[in-house]
Amino acid sequence: MNTTTSIDLRAMTQEDWPEVARIYAEGLETGNATFQQTVPTWEEWNSGHIQSCRLIASVGKTVAGWAALSSVSSRPVYAGVAEVSVYIRKNFRGRGVGNRLMQNLIEASEKAGFWTLQSSIFRENEASIKLHEKYDFRTVGYREKVGKMNGIWRDTVIMERRSKVIGVD
Repeated sequence: MNTTTSIDLRAMTQEDWPEVARIYAEGLETGNATFQQTVPTWEEWNSGHIQSCRLIASVGKTVAGWAALSSVSSRPVYAGVAEVSVYIRKNFRGRGVGNRLMQNLIEASEKAGFWTLQSSIFRENEASIKLHEKYDFRTVGYREKVGKMNGIWRDTVIMERRSKVIGVD
């Protein structure tokens, strides 16, 4: 596949879960995608992600990646703040899938009224950091030794993006 291959986007449904879970598992294998050690069940994943902002990217008939938002708090004051997840199938990384997902996730988030998107990214996940920077996320800090993974303390980079159309008044 090259970057000129068509990448189709659509809303994620429960029927997509087997492919979403496979891609999530590939992210786990990298050791740099999440502190999570196992793929959650659909029920666990579904309850933790915002219904209106879930995307699937396909190349031909292959699900190449997915993106979704999670609430950061149940407190009303944070209703417009969400955390970003973008996962790309191993053999589609570096081929524009992440760009299409991020661009469309931002658009969907603004239509849904989100004014701030944030991400907590392992320092070693340079590709994810670069993707976020490309879409105007800025580094707002670091969390040192925020959690252990396989007995090793891990640091994360905290990045956020403020909407230029929602919450600007």
